[in-house]
Amino acid sequence: MGARDTIRSIVRNVVPPAGLTRALAVQAMVGAVGSGLFHAGSAVFFTRALGLSAAQVGLGLSIAAGVSLLGTVPLGGLTDRYGPQRVWIVGLVLDAALFATYPFVGSFASFLAVVVTLAAVEASTGVARQVYSINALPPAERVTAMAYQRSSLNVGFGLGAVISGLVLAVDTIGAYRAMVWFISGVFLVTALFVRRLPRLPQVARTAEPMSRLAVLRDRPFMAVSLVSGLLTAHGVLYLTVMPLWILAHTDAPKTVIAALVLLNTVLIVLLQVRVSRGADTAAGAARASRRGGLLIAVFCLVLPISGVTRGGLTIVVLVGAATLLILAELIESAGTWGLTATLPPADQRGAYVGALRLGTQVQYLIAPAGLTALGVTTGGWGWLPIAAIFALVGLAIVPVVAWAERTPRLGAVPVEQNMTSVP
Repeated sequence: MGARDTIRSIVRNVVPPAGLTRALAVQAMVGAVGSGLFHAGSAVFFTRALGLSAAQVGLGLSIAAGVSLLGTVPLGGLTDRYGPQRVWIVGLVLDAALFATYPFVGSFASFLAVVVTLAAVEASTGVARQVYSINALPPAERVTAMAYQRSSLNVGFGLGAVISGLVLAVDTIGAYRAMVWFISGVFLVTALFVRRLPRLPQVARTAEPMSRLAVLRDRPFMAVSLVSGLLTAHGVLYLTVMPLWILAHTDAPKTVIAALVLLNTVLIVLLQVRVSRGADTAAGAARASRRGGLLIAVFCLVLPISGVTRGGLTIVVLVGAATLLILAELIESAGTWGLTATLPPADQRGAYVGALRLGTQVQYLIAPAGLTALGVTTGGWGWLPIAAIFALVGLAIVPVVAWAERTPRLGAVPVEQNMTSVP
């Protein structure tokens, strides 16, 4: 393959094809500018502009995470009742309004009210966004479209981080207020963008819609949610545990941490679409998730080597380990999208997608403390049980998904294409 063909191949895997896939990817990138800006600058904004203590910020965010966990399934059910596009737009408008109020927060109580409400809104809009992508596209295109969206998300996050650097360099109250108002504007622009997306036909509902929490009784599906959710801990490993390991147990300079974050962003943009092929069926998605879990296990065996190497060899080991984890993240993410697109029934997709996200929320509660304790505070031997856990979870997901495929979903309409036009 010549250089020109290589460039064309890269472009095809980064720039989405014209049509709805490209529109969804552009929307993802625009929204991610605001998210990336806030994630990079929020800690300083909360303490510097709002005058909150680190303990107050941590407590508020923890409570918000709990609300997100509890609300994922019932709030996800709003999508089934009102339609994904409507819920998505309303959520974005609420996000804009809530961010616009941030500069007027004057106490911990008002801060808590804003972050908790934002968490509840995200619990519903996150589901609506995924359900719209699934409903709007043919089954064969869904996973690829989600891959393009994730690639675009990382471009947006990067742009947001750059803008955040400028805000932090100015470091004035006015700059921080302008930051959150800019983010509010980004949400409004995104809402207008979503409003212009094609309006979808309404999915036929069962005669007696099930309770929004009834999905929790679907044991095979909830087993998929738990196992798949545990595999998403690769994010905690990359952004939290690995940097702490580098600081505590290697002789690598601190700057290598930033370089590895940049490596993650670049490889996601370049490779996410390519490695997502084959995950557009439940069985293919399960196999992708299994490969992701096994790659995480290999990463857990390679990273500790950096604790006994020195100089340039340490950097080589760290880059090799990080690359393994990035590949695991890319492949596992495709597996998650495939499961999201194939297992939920069409008429209860909001509730089921919310239930699938529940496993990830559980992972967020246990992984940061558990993986840090094993991987960092043990001095190195704790990576062995971590590797064993991810290997076992990776091996378990294929039979668990097969179990879920054999079991009819609760309240499902047998034929997904059973739709009626919107009046």
